[in-house]
This record gives sequence, structure tokens and C-alpha cells, in this order.
Amino acid sequence: MREILLSLITGGIVGFVFALFKLPIPAPPVLSGVIGIVGVYGGYKIFMHFFGA
Repeated sequence: MREILLSLITGGIVGFVFALFKLPIPAPPVLSGVIGIVGVYGGYKIFMHFFGA
């Protein structure tokens, strides 16, 4: 849970800095891209559950 919270805070700070300097965000701008990232993470977690340590 701590790792998730730190990731969220770090992402918020980075997003703020990118907006401050009017830079494009380094993330997919459409829902399908975001869902793809979630899918990659989900696949990793499933693999680690069955085959990982």
C-alpha cells in the first residue's frame, strides 16, 4: 500500500510540473492506452502469482 501511495504522490508531482511548464504529459491521452497499461500490469501480476516467487 505504501508503494501505491508513493507512486500516486510522485505521479501527481510530475503531472503538476508538466502542467506548470506546459509540456505534454508522458502518458497515453486516450482511455484505450491507459487500459493497455493496466492490462500489462495485470498480466504481470497473474504470471507472478502462478509462476513467480
